[in-house]
Parts: sequence; C-alpha cells; structure tokens
Amino acid sequence: MLFILPASLLARPDRLKKILSSGELRVCIWTDYYGISYKNPKSQKISGIDSDMAQELAKELNVKLLFVESSFAKLIEDVTKDRCDVAMFAIGITPVRAQKLRFTTPHLVSDIYGITTKSNRRIKTWDDIDKKGVVVVVARGTYHEFVMKEKLKQATLIVKETPHAREQEVESGRADIFMTDFPYSRRMLDNVDWARVVAPPQAFHLTYYAYALLPGDDPWYQRLEQFVVSIKKDGRLARAARKYNLQSILVHQ
Repeated sequence: MLFILPASLLARPDRLKKILSSGELRVCIWTDYYGISYKNPKSQKISGIDSDMAQELAKELNVKLLFVESSFAKLIEDVTKDRCDVAMFAIGITPVRAQKLRFTTPHLVSDIYGITTKSNRRIKTWDDIDKKGVVVVVARGTYHEFVMKEKLKQATLIVKETPHAREQEVESGRADIFMTDFPYSRRMLDNVDWARVVAPPQAFHLTYYAYALLPGDDPWYQRLEQFVVSIKKDGRLARAARKYNLQSILVHQ
C-alpha cells in the first residue's frame, strides 16, 4: 500500500539554503545515549559517535552547531514541528517512524539486549526471558517497546516513561530485565556494578540506525547522504566508532 504523507509533514523547501544563510545547524540529540550523544553529568560535555558526527557536519557546512534536546518519545514531534533540521542520535529505522520521517543510509546496526541484575535467579540465558512470571520492562517510544509487544507471548511487559525508570524497575527487583541496544548495554556495564547483559544466541531483531529528517526537500536529504558517504569513506566514522567502542555495530557500506 502506498503511504502518502500530508503536506504538513513535508519538509520546507530549501532547508539547506536556510541553514547556510542563517549560519546555524539545529541537531536533535538525546543526551542520555551513552556512546551516541551523551552528556557527562560532571563535565556537562556532550560526546558520542553521533554528536561527534554532528560537529563534523557543521564544520563541512561552515555553520554553528546547535544541539536540541530530544528523546525517542519526542523524536517525531520534534522533527515534524521544525525544532531541528535533522535528528542525529542513532535513530532506529522502524515502520512507524518511516511513515513520518525520512532516513539517511544507515551507519550503525544493533540487536536487542537484555539487562538484568547479577543476583537475578530467573534469567540465566535469553531463553529464560519469555516465560510466565518474568517481568520485562521497556522505555516508551523506543523500538524495543514495539518489538517486545510483538515478540513476548508469556512474560509480562511493562512500559515506563523514561529509560531511568526502566532501570529502577530492574535494580529494585520489581522487574526481571529491561530491553535495550548495544550502546546502552555498554553504559550499564561501564557505570553500575549490579548489571548483567543477556545477549541473544543468534540474531533476534536487528535494527539499522540512521539520521532522520522530514520527507521532501531533496537538496537537504542529498547533502546529508553525501555526508554519510564521506564519513564512511574517509575514516571519520570508523575512528569515532573505535573511540566509543562501537566497531562491532558499524555499517561500513
């Protein structure tokens, strides 16, 4: 079935010209995304593969970079309400999002991973997750919410408003496991002593990550595509992936 976007969701023409004339590039990021676009609570500095690439894009355009605080729950609204020119925080390409957003060529890909506590006795392997009595938690607006609603047949699924609330449910013992992706699983291992990663034995649900913008306005889309091609070809993306230990989820082509 052909999906036709309403005119209100089409990008304003000449966005690239507007960015160049204003001298400002507005990039939506989620500042709690470890290795992607993470704000250090102590230094307040933002770092990660996609925040670094946003800086590279601004340099190429010779404009000032302005980060706009967003989240997966607010992503579609922020982009469609023209709060930013592009979202650059490892946006998973999903059918729901693809109805309202346009994606560049993917640069990362991740499976789904589970985070439980080291003391949890119910879940030892991936096969223990979808069983009666197990409580699984996800964050609202993430693709994990939609995937787990479809996949789980016996376990109880809880949807929390924020990733932090999702973590609290597991740490407190109110839930057995929360679902996340590879970058966020690294955050848990690097920053808390109670977390244990449960990985699928084979591919469970691979999701490709890209940058997201409004449909339409081909010149802006083509400029972003040119940027993605160049950072893959000249090694900037690979160097950033090594810097943040994301080599295993890099999409090279």
